[in-house]
Amino acid sequence: MTDAPGGRPLSEPPGDRPLSELRRLADGHLRAGDPTGWFEPLYAAAGDGRAEVPWDVPTASAHLRAYPLPPGGGRRALVVGCGPGRDAEHVAAAGYATTAFDISPTAIDLARSRHPDSTVTYVVADLLDPPTTWARSFDLVLESNNVQALPRSIRATAIARVGTFVAPGGTLLVLAAAAITGEDDGPPWPLTRAEIDAFAGDGLRLVSVDRVDAPDSRLHARWRAVLERS
Repeated sequence: MTDAPGGRPLSEPPGDRPLSELRRLADGHLRAGDPTGWFEPLYAAAGDGRAEVPWDVPTASAHLRAYPLPPGGGRRALVVGCGPGRDAEHVAAAGYATTAFDISPTAIDLARSRHPDSTVTYVVADLLDPPTTWARSFDLVLESNNVQALPRSIRATAIARVGTFVAPGGTLLVLAAAAITGEDDGPPWPLTRAEIDAFAGDGLRLVSVDRVDAPDSRLHARWRAVLERS
């Protein structure tokens, strides 16, 4: 989950209605014990004109665009929870052989239709149950505001899974909203510093963590963390 229309963070949709509808949809699935099941209905409803995906924007996340990605040189990259694909296209434009996945088949169809000439391999996959062939296989892994869309009941599992994709010598870039005490109304559920630190599992080393104030956002701050596997 990345930026809202006009480059604003998800916490700042153009009006409150899209975010309120998203939260109602998510709440129904959470109550039913299906914490990731709301993504596909959201995209399907948006495709029919019955809903709006707040993070469906024409350009890559501003926080990703601000990060100096090293030239890919054909190295492999994985984009977690790619949605309509604008972050994945940004990574591919830097020269990475990019795979991007989403749990929603409709989101993947949308990404393919919007980028018909793309070099990105778009696939349907579940972060909590990914292909075994992806383990330690990617030189760059991008987690951009997806874990924050998951409730705390499965957050630790999702965080641990993200790191398993990073190949020896590879990099994990984590972009997320930063939590402030008392924020429990989601999605999104912003990440705490402890949760950012938790990405440094499975042999990953935390290289840097930046917390950037965002005073015009309802979530007030953003994380950018860089991790590496030796």
